Amino acid sequence: MHSREQIRNIAIIAHVDHGKTTLVDKLLQQSGIFRDHEHVQERAMDSNDLERERGITILAKNTAITYKDYLINIVDTPGHADFGGEVERIMKMVDGVLLVVDAYEGCMPQTRFVLGKALAHNLTPIVVVNKIDRPAARPSEVIDEVLDLFIELGANDHQLDFPVVYASALNGTSSKDAAQQDDNMQAMYDTIIENIPSPTESTEDPLQFLVTLMDYNEYLGRIAIGRVNRGIIRQGQSVAVMTREGGMKQARIEKLFGFQGLKRIETEQAGAGDIIAIAGIKDINIGETIADPQNPEALPVLKIDEPTLQMTFLVNNSPFAGREGKWVTSRKLRDRLFNELETDVSLRVEETDSPDAFIVSGRGELHLGILIENMRREGYELQVSKPEVIVREVDGKKMEPIERLLIDVPEESMGAVMESLGMRKAEMVNMINNGTGQVRLEFLIPARGLIGYRTNFLTLTRGYGVMNHAFDSYGPLIGGQVGGRHQGVLVSTENGNATLYGILGVEDRGTLFVEPGAEVYEGMIVGEHTRDNDIVVNICKEKQLTNVRSATKDDTVKMKTPRLFSLEQALEYLNDDEYCEITPKNVRLRKKILQKGERERAEKQRKQAQANA
Repeated sequence: MHSREQIRNIAIIAHVDHGKTTLVDKLLQQSGIFRDHEHVQERAMDSNDLERERGITILAKNTAITYKDYLINIVDTPGHADFGGEVERIMKMVDGVLLVVDAYEGCMPQTRFVLGKALAHNLTPIVVVNKIDRPAARPSEVIDEVLDLFIELGANDHQLDFPVVYASALNGTSSKDAAQQDDNMQAMYDTIIENIPSPTESTEDPLQFLVTLMDYNEYLGRIAIGRVNRGIIRQGQSVAVMTREGGMKQARIEKLFGFQGLKRIETEQAGAGDIIAIAGIKDINIGETIADPQNPEALPVLKIDEPTLQMTFLVNNSPFAGREGKWVTSRKLRDRLFNELETDVSLRVEETDSPDAFIVSGRGELHLGILIENMRREGYELQVSKPEVIVREVDGKKMEPIERLLIDVPEESMGAVMESLGMRKAEMVNMINNGTGQVRLEFLIPARGLIGYRTNFLTLTRGYGVMNHAFDSYGPLIGGQVGGRHQGVLVSTENGNATLYGILGVEDRGTLFVEPGAEVYEGMIVGEHTRDNDIVVNICKEKQLTNVRSATKDDTVKMKTPRLFSLEQALEYLNDDEYCEITPKNVRLRKKILQKGERERAEKQRKQAQANA
């Protein structure tokens, strides 16, 4: 066990893609933790399949390195606002933060969010200006931006006097001088040791340990990860677990692990300030306190920001239900959603009057999209409704979530982007033109105005635009429709296989979403109409074969390329009267009411109800 003065606990926080996980890679590699011939994957901390595919961090993870005689515990955090719940919990585990900022992009929406959380917990910051080797790097301007952000977020004098390290995580170089890089990370290690305070808690006081992260192992069961807030914890010790509801139960510490590189090392005991993993306590959850049975005191329960977006998850009841999935019943769906609550504190699941439907609330489209993608890969079959924002009532007034949107676009696309955002009730708060042909625009926009906007935005900017957004605050509900889809859809009237002949017959009506040979059913959405109304089409129609020769028989027919949706694009595309059917092999769009006659009747009743209201 290291002495308290030789421990440093830090979290690495930043906007998405500013280089947090790559920086952790290099800190691990250069600390001498790995053997010379040991093969280590790139972005070693991104252990989840989805994280590797998308190049993003979804779950916070911790590691530890030894430098000189010091133990540095490092926690890598997600960069997307949708996983902000992970970042908020981590702040309880550490004494300081490395704020990583891109030397070209500067401060982004998520930089503001994560820094605000760190300053609120009174943590000591170190600013790392990463990607210093980029040709367009502008380190001095970026430092000015960071300082302005610190002042805006109400940092104290000690926090404003932050040290700065310039680095290129990809090349494994760092220095305290922007003009010259040393070919190692020594400047980073030294700055951490000199500036981040060591734990101040006492090892003499009764035990307190807050569960901040959860893991699971087939042999050990649930593993609780967190920081020892005071006292000493030993393997085999009897402890009291203080639950979130205020109850208390007795338990025993079966196994105790410390961290070294990417491995967990079994240890006999740990003291105040250590970040450890505990196995052997059944049914333990995030936010619960492990305490001394003789002096049981609970730590304050973790306060996490409320969800801003909700969707309805339903059992799949389409004509193709049960064909491709392994888990298709409402009981399996319910168990899976409630299991997710144990590890994801930002998620909420509510049961409805129907046993087949559950309202799931999260921090954004990506947050819920990742949950759906994980379920799909595990063999679940389900349907989801269009994402809706959660409207709150504050002092008798209806309030909706407002997002801070930061956009980088070429100058020639600026007008079209501003016009499209104006229609979605966005309000511009800042505009910066650096004279490089790129313009940075900053908006405050209702969250519902952003649902489904990304595809439209990429079309307007011909793929050159970059947009980032993070939750800002709750503001008064804006009346009328904000955002949404303006085009109608092509709905199949038949069950069967799509034929080339049938597709060619309806191609001039809009854009198709299916390829020839794809199975379709009545009520399934097979394309987008060029106008704003829905129409029914038969794309299963086959050419009538006769023995009469045709003069046009050998004409070559060219079919337009269909638009195939990814899961996120399908969720963005949905309208109020539609579901997205998700199976392990396919993502399909469908109408809630499959039969045409019943759909028309329901629409008539809806319009009558609106007129009477």
